[in-house]
Amino acid sequence: MHIAVVSLFPELVGQVCEYGVVGRAVERQLLSLQCENPRDFAEDVHRTVDDRPYGGGPGMVLKYEPTARAIRQAKDSLPAGSPVICLSPQGKVFDQVDARRFAGLQGFVLLAGRYEGIDERLIESEVDEELSLGDFVLSGGEIAAMAVIDAVVRLLPGVLGDAASAMQDSFMDGLLDHPHYTRPELVAGQRVPAVLLSGDHARIARWRQKQALGRSFLRRPDLLEKLDLDQEQRKLLDEFLKERGKPLSRPG
Repeated sequence: MHIAVVSLFPELVGQVCEYGVVGRAVERQLLSLQCENPRDFAEDVHRTVDDRPYGGGPGMVLKYEPTARAIRQAKDSLPAGSPVICLSPQGKVFDQVDARRFAGLQGFVLLAGRYEGIDERLIESEVDEELSLGDFVLSGGEIAAMAVIDAVVRLLPGVLGDAASAMQDSFMDGLLDHPHYTRPELVAGQRVPAVLLSGDHARIARWRQKQALGRSFLRRPDLLEKLDLDQEQRKLLDEFLKERGKPLSRPG
């Protein structure tokens, strides 16, 4: 996979390649990451990339010309058809469905905004879609870009030591993940659930599915509202709620 990031702070973005899963992907030549700095495409001696907003108001706006040139340079080095994604509070909230979609691409460009915003004409002419990490504001899009890169790259074949690990992550089936336990068996008076020690893989799988459904109901009911639960899933959720004395009304 080939990813290019357009950023005023390429050194910050480059950190994502030095550690963990993304670093491993680079080492295994499963990922190439490059950065393009709009300052390198500014034509004045001060390498100006921002200016005051028309109509007045606080802050500065990222200029069209140097940013557009940086985007085009990035696209020229990527496979044909690679989309340009702008990280912006105005965008759709990035989720696991998007991560899986991007993991199926050969490449894409991430535009990390800064300042008060980006000249809208740049968004209209150069950007294919806008994505947000959530309803909050960051000082720039670099952290968001790094989050997207990590979420996508870990889904690439050969990146994780165990490919099944990614398939069992939270949100892969629209639910939160089930609880996890490791040794020792007894910690601070709390024991590992007996079913996990049974060696019965069918029972363990059923328990984990029940916990994922129940945890999603309690913590993220909005996730269940998006799913069409089958009869077995409804039964498991009912069991979970009865075990905890919760009301049986639920999304879906």
